[in-house]
Amino acid sequence: MGFKTLINSKKTLALFAAFSLLGTNMLMAQQQAAVAQGNSTPTPPDSMANSAMWTGVAYYVLIFLVGCFCIAILGKILKVYDLTQKMQGKKGINWNGVMGIVCMVFLVVGMYGAYWSLTVQGSMTLPEAASAHGGAIDDMFALTAVLTLIVFVLTQCLLFGFAFFYRGSDKRKAYFLPHNNTIEKVWTIIPAVVLTILVVFGFFTWQKVTDSTEVKGDMNIEVTGHQFAWELRYPGRDGKLGKINYTLTTALNKLGIDYKDRNSFDDLQADTLVLPVYKSIRINIRSQDVIHSVYLPYFRVQLNAVPGLPTFFKFVPTITTAEMRRKTDNPNFEYLLYCNKICGGIHYNMQKVVRVVSQAEYQDWIAKQKPYLTDPLKKELKLAEVKSTNPAKVAANRLALNN
Repeated sequence: MGFKTLINSKKTLALFAAFSLLGTNMLMAQQQAAVAQGNSTPTPPDSMANSAMWTGVAYYVLIFLVGCFCIAILGKILKVYDLTQKMQGKKGINWNGVMGIVCMVFLVVGMYGAYWSLTVQGSMTLPEAASAHGGAIDDMFALTAVLTLIVFVLTQCLLFGFAFFYRGSDKRKAYFLPHNNTIEKVWTIIPAVVLTILVVFGFFTWQKVTDSTEVKGDMNIEVTGHQFAWELRYPGRDGKLGKINYTLTTALNKLGIDYKDRNSFDDLQADTLVLPVYKSIRINIRSQDVIHSVYLPYFRVQLNAVPGLPTFFKFVPTITTAEMRRKTDNPNFEYLLYCNKICGGIHYNMQKVVRVVSQAEYQDWIAKQKPYLTDPLKKELKLAEVKSTNPAKVAANRLALNN
C-alpha cells in the first residue's frame, strides 16, 4: 500500500512538473506574440518585471525538482538491482566502495572548484589600496585568507581521503577509539592559538584604523544617505560644518541645516565627493530614513549610516584619480561611493563619484561650489536680505531671523 502511494505521489509530481513547464512555455509564447504584434496595451514595466522574476524562479525550482526526481529514480533502480542480486545468491553492490569513490570524486571536483575560484575570481580583487590605512586592512585580510585556505585544504583532504582509503571492507576491522586526551588537546589548542593571533592582529589593526584623535587641519565633509541618494556638504572658509536639526528638514532644506548656527551660513553643497590627496579626511556620516552604509572600496572604508546616530570615519587618500587611471590602464576610471546595505528597491543605483585631486585642483574646484543657503531657502526661512551674494561673506553680514 505504501509503495502504491509513493508511485501515485510521484505520478502527481511528474504531472505537476509537466503542467508547470507547459504553462511557462505558453506564458513566454504569449509575451513574444504580443511583442511581435505590437500590442497597443503593453504590460506595465513593474508587472512585466515581476512576471519575469517569478517565471525565472519557477523555471529553476522546476529544474531542481526534476533533478531530485531523477536522482530518486536512479536510487530506486540501484536498490532493486541490489535486492535482485542478493535474491539470486550473488554479492550485492558494495555500497562502502561506491561511497568511497563518490567521496574521492567530490574531493577532486571540489579542489578544482576552489582552484578555479582562486584563479578566476581572485583576479577580480581590487588593486592596491588608495588610502594610508588600506595596506593594514589588506594585510589582515591576506593573513586570514592564507590561514583559512591552509586549514580548508588539509581538513577536506583528510576528511574525504580517509573516507576513501579506509572505507568499509570485509578484510579489516575498524579501530574503536573512545577517547584520547592528547588528540583533544591538539585540536583544541592549535585552533585557539590561531584564532587568538587573528583576533589580536585584527583588534590592533582596527584600533589603529579607527583612531578618532583630532588632527589640526582635518577636513570635515558630511555624507548623508537617504532613499536613494547621497547628499554631500562641505564647510566654507571657516572650515566648520553647521549644526543639523532634523525637525528643520524641508524640500529646500533637505538636510535640516540649523541656520541659528553661524557656521552654517557658508556651508557648500556638491554633487561629487572631491578629496585632496594626502589630506586627512573626516567623513561625517548620517542617515535620514533607514540604515545605509558608506562604502569606498578602493579606500578600504566602510561604515554604517544609522538614523539618529551620527558616525564618522577618518582616512587619508594617497592615490589621485589620474594616477589610478594610469595604474589600471583605464582612462574612464572613477572612484565611487556605494551604499553597502540593501536599503530598498533602487539600492543598486545609490552611487556618487569620488575624485581625488591635487591640493591646487581641489582649491579651484571648491571655489566653484554653490552654498546651501540659496535665495529660495533664504525666503523660506525669512532671513534678512543680504547685499552681498558672495558665500564667503555671508557669515560676516550678520544675517538674522525675521520673527
